[in-house]
Amino acid sequence: MPLLRSMLWLPRLIVQTVTLALTQIWANKVRSLLTTLGIIIGVSSIIAVVAAMSGLEKNILNEFEKFGARKVWVDGTVPREWRNRIRWRDVQLTLDELRAIEEHCPSITKLTPMMMGAYPAQFGDIKLDGVPATGIWPTWHEIEGRSVILGRPFNQIDDAERRNVCLVNEKAIDELGLDRDPTGQMILLAERRFMVVGVVETIELSQMFGGGESSAEVFLPLGTAQNLNPNGWISFAWCQLASPDLAEDAIAEITAVLRRMRGLEGDDPNTFDVRVIQQFIDGFKRVAGAITAGAGGIVGISLLVGGVGIMNIMLVSVSERTREIGLRKAVGARPIVILTQFLIEAVTLCLVGGAMGIVVGESLVLLMRQIPDSPLTEATTPAWVILLSVGFSGATGVIFGMFPAIKAARLDPIVALRHE
Repeated sequence: MPLLRSMLWLPRLIVQTVTLALTQIWANKVRSLLTTLGIIIGVSSIIAVVAAMSGLEKNILNEFEKFGARKVWVDGTVPREWRNRIRWRDVQLTLDELRAIEEHCPSITKLTPMMMGAYPAQFGDIKLDGVPATGIWPTWHEIEGRSVILGRPFNQIDDAERRNVCLVNEKAIDELGLDRDPTGQMILLAERRFMVVGVVETIELSQMFGGGESSAEVFLPLGTAQNLNPNGWISFAWCQLASPDLAEDAIAEITAVLRRMRGLEGDDPNTFDVRVIQQFIDGFKRVAGAITAGAGGIVGISLLVGGVGIMNIMLVSVSERTREIGLRKAVGARPIVILTQFLIEAVTLCLVGGAMGIVVGESLVLLMRQIPDSPLTEATTPAWVILLSVGFSGATGVIFGMFPAIKAARLDPIVALRHE
């Protein structure tokens, strides 16, 4: 029976104390608002910062997805220790090396060299200088994820016979004044006639990736690009992984093939670089997580400041209600009951501040998403942030309300009743 009475006593005490705490908050609205201001600012700041970082991360990861998480970038490079021994031209990729990668790297399903160039382009009376023209293999479309929306893509015969055909994007159509369907039209590129056989969709990257406003692009079969610039070389190569899980295998396979073909032995440094886009994505996620945690910790300091405010106001409350505490003790209230009452009041005050902070924080997130051309249009508040805010608010009430509650519980009833 005593255990049953104690089990019934606690819920009743909690309900009565929470009701009393809410009554006190309502009776002293301005004081309560100023007291909980630190909690409100802390919770709303944490929500806004985490949501902003979440939106920025999603925006950047979406840009990475345009590159393709299964892509592998391969390029020649001069190692630091060999900079005076070999030329940059000597380490550039060759077609033999790329074909060897195709043949001996099972983790790679597709590959295309990229031969970059820029040439004057003309259609009718319109002439453009320095139009980017890239030599590619037909596999480029699948690796880059850019399909032909009009006409046809390149085929192996175009490359083998080095035909003067090209693909253009929509921006090139606009800038050169071509028909909306320009297939079959002839343009001049570096004073040579090329037939447009298709239109490639344009993918615009954000400004943080050097994109923003799209530009005119022309694509050529690789063999044709080599004819156009016999002294040129392959700029780099894109490969496609059979699966994102095979990134490390692909790096090892490509490294083995290129070291063997370049005669590198023992401790010789690599004269090439192999990077997987997924590595950049994983690295960015780690950095973004660290920044979010750091920023959240910094703004969380305001919660501690708010906790000090809660402790101060509870001490004032204990002082104001000293006679009430003495009367309660005189009629038999135990110290644990007094301690629990003031502790619950402190927690209630913090939770009310936390709830207001959540409302303010969500309002800030909504405003972020409405900013035109903002990278935060996908800013959202993760559920764990709300739970953390509520938990932190409650913990702040317990931690900073404990000292005033203990002080109230230890008051001598005779001294308390004499208090003016």
